[in-house]
Amino acid sequence: MKAAIFPGSFDPVTLGHLDIIERASRLFDRLIVVILENSEKHATFSMEERLTFLRSNTAHLSNVEVAADHGLTVDFARKQEAVAIVRGVRSVKDYEYELDIASVNQHIAPEVETVLLYASPEFSYVSSSIIRELVKYGQDISAYVPKDVMEAFVNR
Repeated sequence: MKAAIFPGSFDPVTLGHLDIIERASRLFDRLIVVILENSEKHATFSMEERLTFLRSNTAHLSNVEVAADHGLTVDFARKQEAVAIVRGVRSVKDYEYELDIASVNQHIAPEVETVLLYASPEFSYVSSSIIRELVKYGQDISAYVPKDVMEAFVNR
């Protein structure tokens, strides 16, 4: 059984994230979506809220699990016996960043591959930071996030 992880902060989860999750779930027997806590960032949503958003929006995918972790991505992959770390790529800038991280991960855990999935065109410009900026200025985000995330922003 081939497992992979899809790590991120998911603050908030976007339709672009969900698109990558759907596509990656077809490539692996088991996909663990892991929220990695970044102590240097102040999260908009709590860990529990992000776990809830991801679980509710992936419930229809029987081979997808949602977890949280505080360590290195590659260490989590090893703990899960994952053969791959899935990453979404929107641009050349993303690719260059992911290449650097993949090289370090390959050195630490040569048994874990990095698999890059290119963003679908309709999500190639969507990021959590852009969503937060749009919300800050009162813009509609319904085309970029699932309904429960949009409602959570409205109710803040």
